[in-house]
Amino acid sequence: MPTKRAEPQWPVYREDDDLPEGWVEAPLAEVLQIVPNFDPKTEPDRQFVYVDIGSIDNGSFSIAEPKQFLGRNAPSRAQRPIEPNDVLFSNVRTYLRNIALVPREPKADLCSTGFTVMRSNGAVEPRFLFLQVLSDGFLNAVTPEQTGSQYPATSDSAVRKAPCLIAPLPEQRRIVGQVDALLARVNAARARLARAPALLKTFRQAVLSAACSGKLTTEWRETHPVTESTNKLLNRLRSEREEQWQRRNPQRKYHSPEPLAEEELPSIPETWAWTNFDHCAWEITVGHVGPMKNRYVEQGIPFLRSQNVRPLRFEPAGLVFIDSVFHSSLRKSALVGNEILVTRSGANTGDCCVYPKNGGEANCADLVVTRPLSGLIPTYGAIYVSSPEGQARIVLRETGMAQPHFNIGAMRVKAFPLPPVDEQQEIVRRVESLFAMADDIEARMAAAQKRVEALTQAILAKAFRGELVPNEAALARAEGRSYESAAELLARLTSKRDAANLQARKNRG
Repeated sequence: MPTKRAEPQWPVYREDDDLPEGWVEAPLAEVLQIVPNFDPKTEPDRQFVYVDIGSIDNGSFSIAEPKQFLGRNAPSRAQRPIEPNDVLFSNVRTYLRNIALVPREPKADLCSTGFTVMRSNGAVEPRFLFLQVLSDGFLNAVTPEQTGSQYPATSDSAVRKAPCLIAPLPEQRRIVGQVDALLARVNAARARLARAPALLKTFRQAVLSAACSGKLTTEWRETHPVTESTNKLLNRLRSEREEQWQRRNPQRKYHSPEPLAEEELPSIPETWAWTNFDHCAWEITVGHVGPMKNRYVEQGIPFLRSQNVRPLRFEPAGLVFIDSVFHSSLRKSALVGNEILVTRSGANTGDCCVYPKNGGEANCADLVVTRPLSGLIPTYGAIYVSSPEGQARIVLRETGMAQPHFNIGAMRVKAFPLPPVDEQQEIVRRVESLFAMADDIEARMAAAQKRVEALTQAILAKAFRGELVPNEAALARAEGRSYESAAELLARLTSKRDAANLQARKNRG
């Protein structure tokens, strides 16, 4: 018969030169009370406030969205009573850090059995425990104890065996105060960085608006005379459009460009003209629409979909391929480079970019394809479609509103402002330069964000090495007084607990 493995006898302390003077390391169980489960169905008419794992905001490490129910309707996992200053530690996917310190307000009554409830027995300050549980050191000790691949989780017993660092109580309080002060500054920096994406988005939109209203090149026009008026440019485009049509579609009857949609238009520079894309392109068509099952191959002709079109950026990630025979049958949607592409449907409806000139032969699905004439620089066309004005006028979308489907007819007839070609080139140059600057700022902000996130763990690591505040043992020596070490604190609490247990046994009889 196999022998039962003996459980370790507590207290099991580690008190050596690796720890700050006066500190000990002990299993977490040594600093926690036992919190027995409670069945809320025994109080069927009581309203309970319940915290499940989804209620935890693992960005702020707080309870964000608790649930409420009557005891009779309690879910089966709602069995752990909680109190203010309990630390809730999710045993499921521990690396996600679903951890929170229960506040006094708003009050919560129960949590899921998916949490280990850490309630201090007096050996640690609750916030000292909370900060330690947030640290990489603690997570690295607990996470390998998880079992299961689809739903990895650890257990109460494994968590309670994890090592806990214990400092003298006055030192714990100083550590908590200093960590909180430093983390307040880290969180302020994090909040400032979190505003950066919205500010940069506003900046980019302002650049696009200025580009398509003529404001971006106001000073440039003063020193650069027009080499080809827009009237001449439009006449040239008419001739070129008919010539391209007849050359590329000899069997099809030529159709004149769609007239400009009637609408009230804002003023533009006098050297510009309102026109539409149908006047400036030899063809506006739609990518392949139809079933693609079993059409994709591992290597072949690139086949673009909506995820490959991002605002003013072709995204090659996720490209799929079709064979050359199928590609040849889709002449209408074939791409050779310099086409203006707009997504027709999906989450990114209205996103617009230019298929790169050096992108090579390709094909596409469910995209509006505009093939510009020589008088329209493709990138300028994409700039206008991507601008707030283009999104409202051509994509028919108010800022921030979802658009389920983009109508190709709007691309043909809706007005857009056409500058002379040399000014289009200058607009493209300036927009690309300003966007490059914004991209650089964005990259720096992302790097700063990573440094800020790393700083939190660096502060916690320093705190639990005893390097953040004066050591209690050293202070006591300098001040000529005694102090209670962590080992003495644990011994006192163990003695008190044992005495209480003895008295309880005597009372029972």
